[in-house]
Amino acid sequence: MIPYADRYVPDLPAEQAAEAFYRCLSRRRTVREFSAQPVSLETIQWLVRSAGSAPSGANKQPWRFVCVSDPALKREIRLGAEEEEQAFYRERANAQWLADLAPLGTDENKSFLEVAPWLIVVFKLAADDDGSQVYYVNESIGIAVGMLLVAAHQAGLAALTHTPSPMKFLGQILHRPENERPYLLIPIGYPAKDCQVPVFATRRKPLDQIMVVHS
Repeated sequence: MIPYADRYVPDLPAEQAAEAFYRCLSRRRTVREFSAQPVSLETIQWLVRSAGSAPSGANKQPWRFVCVSDPALKREIRLGAEEEEQAFYRERANAQWLADLAPLGTDENKSFLEVAPWLIVVFKLAADDDGSQVYYVNESIGIAVGMLLVAAHQAGLAALTHTPSPMKFLGQILHRPENERPYLLIPIGYPAKDCQVPVFATRRKPLDQIMVVHS
């Protein structure tokens, strides 16, 4: 153990700092319309560093962030995703699921996978690279992804959490080892100038529906 000397101290009192952070995050939107405006590799590296700072079970850090800007690879990923999505919309999704998706206007067309300047494919480790055990993998990587999305928003970028299912094709396309399992596909970049988001997606449950206090 070492002293916790490098503590973050905000410039504002805690209540004001928390509110300011909320005001920032409340403007985050999931988008499917991206600009082709370039995003530097350095920017992506800082986002992944932020994700990698997340807590994890026994500090095993059971994640890998594969970042893709190569147009040929993005094309291959799009084709693989669309193949799975066609099966989803035609066969796998039940009526209620499709009804819930209807306001989003989504379908099997995933052109944004080629338009967004970067795709970050998140893999979870079934075992560490040296073969040792990892713990609380889904919980750990879920936190890391959340921190990645926050970092992207802080940088003025937009993202989409895309989950074509099954996602095994991602490991095959990117030649990942057996201990890495696809977890999430995140297109990331600037939103298109004429980008639109569904009205219902801007609504959030009020605090009294998501918070219970015992004081």
